[in-house]
Amino acid sequence: MSDTSPTETIMSVQPDHTPRPEHAANTASAAASAEVPLRTHELSCFYGKHHAVEGVSLAFPRNTVTALIGPSGCGKSTYLRSLNRMHELIPDARTSGSVLLRGIDIYERGADPVAIRRAIGMVFQRPNPFPTKSIADNILAGPKFNRIKLSKSDRTDLVEQTLRSAGLWNEVKNRLDAPAGGLSGGQQQRLCIARALAVEPEVLLMDEPCSALDPQSTLRIEDLIRELKDRVTIVIVTHNMQQAARVSDTTAFFTITDEGDPGRLIETGETEMMFSSPKNPQTEAYISGRFG
Repeated sequence: MSDTSPTETIMSVQPDHTPRPEHAANTASAAASAEVPLRTHELSCFYGKHHAVEGVSLAFPRNTVTALIGPSGCGKSTYLRSLNRMHELIPDARTSGSVLLRGIDIYERGADPVAIRRAIGMVFQRPNPFPTKSIADNILAGPKFNRIKLSKSDRTDLVEQTLRSAGLWNEVKNRLDAPAGGLSGGQQQRLCIARALAVEPEVLLMDEPCSALDPQSTLRIEDLIRELKDRVTIVIVTHNMQQAARVSDTTAFFTITDEGDPGRLIETGETEMMFSSPKNPQTEAYISGRFG
């Protein structure tokens, strides 16, 4: 693999500038940034004139799973996509505030979006492997796109290691040259997770990764999420309260006041506390099923 980490690549393309006041304190301590590799400060998201998410400040500690919950339309997925600059790929979409990866604002002028998305990977709601490419070539697509030079033996090792990490190796090791489109839905989603892991991200974003899967495949993905947090920080959007309770260490509740209002972060805390004794009555009403 490359000797340069994704975060180092992002840092290396930063121009000389004075840090903006809102994140100057975060760049002061490398140790603090290592413990909390990703955080947002007063992050707002827009689609043209529509204000979708307002002023979210939230930290994602190293090697934890954070679940983002809330009713449909409250901006959870928009917020998630803003964490690796996927939001800006939508016409007229923009953000304000900061997204800090180890103290560096990923929206600073000169930051490299490709390096950012290597450091902060993403798994989408529906499995999206390259269906005509082989299983092995799906894994190698990320390193190839990121121009990571690998020897033949390195490629072989990477395919096996990432498929093992995604709990898929034993199921596909004898058909690595077969098209990925021939896998089941659950297998395709685990392949997409393996593909994201192939470039060694620090953070993995998951946008309702189990919503299109059957219960058995969902449980396998949940087991995988619990295993992966030892090596990567995970942020997951889910509408499934039981899933949030099962897989996450921290839960953040988003909601909107009235239709057309921006989504706001209402409460965040340890998952056990959020589900047993939330402090905000809106959180309690949503978790108990009385609205949303």
